Amino acid sequence: MSGSLLVNMGKMKRDELLKNTPVPELIIRLSVPTIISMLVTGIYNTADTFFVGKISTQATAAVGIVFSVMAVIQALGFFCGHGSGNYIARQLGAGNKKEANEMASTGFMLSLVLGALVAALGIIFIEPLALLIGTTPTTLKDTTDYMRIILLGAPFMMGQFVINNQLRFQGSAVYAMAGLMCGAIVNMGLDPLLILGFRMGVSGAAVATVCGQIMSFSLLLYGTRKGENIRLTPANVRISARFFMEIVNGGIPSLFRQGLAAVSTLLLNHAAGSIGGDAAIAGMSIVTRIMMLTSSALIGFGQGYQPVCSYNYGAGLYGRVREGYFFCVKYGTLFLCLAAACCLAFADRIVGVFRDDPDVIAIGADALRFQALSLPLMGGIVMSNMMLQSMGKGVKASITASARNGIFFIPLILILPGIAGLTGVEISQPLADLLSILLAVPLAWSELRKM
Repeated sequence: MSGSLLVNMGKMKRDELLKNTPVPELIIRLSVPTIISMLVTGIYNTADTFFVGKISTQATAAVGIVFSVMAVIQALGFFCGHGSGNYIARQLGAGNKKEANEMASTGFMLSLVLGALVAALGIIFIEPLALLIGTTPTTLKDTTDYMRIILLGAPFMMGQFVINNQLRFQGSAVYAMAGLMCGAIVNMGLDPLLILGFRMGVSGAAVATVCGQIMSFSLLLYGTRKGENIRLTPANVRISARFFMEIVNGGIPSLFRQGLAAVSTLLLNHAAGSIGGDAAIAGMSIVTRIMMLTSSALIGFGQGYQPVCSYNYGAGLYGRVREGYFFCVKYGTLFLCLAAACCLAFADRIVGVFRDDPDVIAIGADALRFQALSLPLMGGIVMSNMMLQSMGKGVKASITASARNGIFFIPLILILPGIAGLTGVEISQPLADLLSILLAVPLAWSELRKM
């Protein structure tokens, strides 16, 4: 399938592909590789939790705690990648290739600088950072061991997110998929070897993750030199307020969404740990990874819509933007209903795959069932956010991006545990999802009516 897509997309000029192909067919063609890459990425993000779960509950909790730091790194990567990628797609749609070339190199360089800065500051202040994100005395060593190595890979992690998104927004989803998949395969192959074979514990998990990121970074960088893809060169970097503001406008929703995911994970770990200890942190972190894996296919589907949205909006073909939105909401919600049914029916077994600890399973299964109830709402939330962001509607996109993990979740996770204990921790995210859909749909509809 991927090979035929590559051949067909290579033969068809970008303009003809994105403007003239029937919208449902185009979204499916572009989303197949992004769905595959997102699923593989979700699997290898979950692989650390799976193999570390064979060591101890404390090690599982440590990996979950460091997830908030990884979310910050991802947030900055998506900020640069979506910010530059949205602008690139709109400029290509309008025929301004020079502007697109300069933005691509500028966004990529910005990510490398931010990645190096995060790595340096994080390593210097490693222990205070570990305490800030919710580590306990029993998980401190595992947390710092895992996080130190993850931070070393920050520039590669941010860089790969930028190139991946820029390639997608150019319509080169196959190259983006291939780069991510190779890195994922390296990570998943090294995890059991380093964690269990060489008995490196959580450090082995971190080394496997960083090696996978370096592999993806290298292959994606090579992909920018193939076909019609924009080549990244230092000569095209433009340090200007206008380019920076375009990155901010297109990328701030992603920064809010991913950055608030880091804050919400931090608060979740603190709330769970204060009530249920390491078992609660481990159980909630497992559920977080499961839900990420479940929603990764939806996000991949939406990523197939984003270049269609940006390119056609830039070209003034608003009917295609609307058609794509409703197509994605309809079929995305149908998929999520099926996923929710599986989570409800097999919650205990799913959590038990990651950690054979009765306390962890009991807490995780309850949380998974609660979150499954609100899972179908993600279709409308995610697609509304992606449409607004791809159109360059920065304020509305930022609001929808902030709702699920920020505007609604943060007050709920601060209030409900004090009222309902551990159940309050478990129901905070489902309630935030319910409130988020009530906000996202009207904001999306306000733009759909204009078109």
